[in-house]
Amino acid sequence: MEKVLVFGHKSPDTDAICSAIAFADLKKQLGENVEAVRLGELNGETEYVLNYFHVEVPRLVGTVSDETSAVYLVDHNERQQSVDDIGKVDVLSVVDHHRIANFETKAPLYYRAEPVGCTATILNKLYKENGLAVPKTIAGLMLSSIISDTLLFKSPTCTEEDIKAARELEKISGIEAESYGLDMLKAGTNISGKTAEELIRLDVKPFEMGHYSVEIAQVNVVDTNDALSHRKELETAINKEIDTKNLDLFLLAVTNILTSDSEALVLGKAAAAAETAFNVKLVNHTATLKGVVSRKKQIVPVLTEELTK
Repeated sequence: MEKVLVFGHKSPDTDAICSAIAFADLKKQLGENVEAVRLGELNGETEYVLNYFHVEVPRLVGTVSDETSAVYLVDHNERQQSVDDIGKVDVLSVVDHHRIANFETKAPLYYRAEPVGCTATILNKLYKENGLAVPKTIAGLMLSSIISDTLLFKSPTCTEEDIKAARELEKISGIEAESYGLDMLKAGTNISGKTAEELIRLDVKPFEMGHYSVEIAQVNVVDTNDALSHRKELETAINKEIDTKNLDLFLLAVTNILTSDSEALVLGKAAAAAETAFNVKLVNHTATLKGVVSRKKQIVPVLTEELTK
């Protein structure tokens, strides 16, 4: 049986990595030849998680068509967020919790998308639906994904289903979410030593919004000055990214996990759309977004609505 590769999006976060590992385990239990791989470098939070559970880091790939003809996608579906040669392979399955855009396949596939806070919440259901047990270590990875994507259940993306799944995974993994989760999230806020270029690429996703090409990056911190004290360097790096990729707008959300607010650094010829979308005034290209912590639910939808009017 040919090996099928499973992976999350580029600039992977904890859910992208851990859900790929979990989905590979599920498929292996069903008798398939599957390998979890990654499309980018790990962030500090994900490194903490894999080290905590003594799990090997998935192999880094730049292309996949040179080694397989079929793939599974988790935690994404948009082509520009996926592997560069995604058009050269068959997508057999998608498990995701984001909007569906720029996605088509040559043949029918299994597509599971639910409006929950985390891909791992859906995977928890798939284990049960297939009558499979979640291994202890995999449960820890899946719990970590939920904690990460819901900011320890504080994000507006968090649903009762996410909390229910987390409590089930707590029992299996033997991990107490609140104490472990706070340490895990704090590990992801350590950005000391990161260059401006590295900061804007830690967790960045590209989007097509109408006729506009947009990238939205997010960095979690416990003090926004950790990132914004280097604003000039960030602006230089962002402008270079805009010029290189011919972007219309780049938004960097520096999210304080303690206050649940974000500082948005917005550049590009369509930057004014952010002022209208969020009802703010950009000062030195920056504005405070009160109560905004979710790119998926609080940033992408309102920007999309404004740019597609």
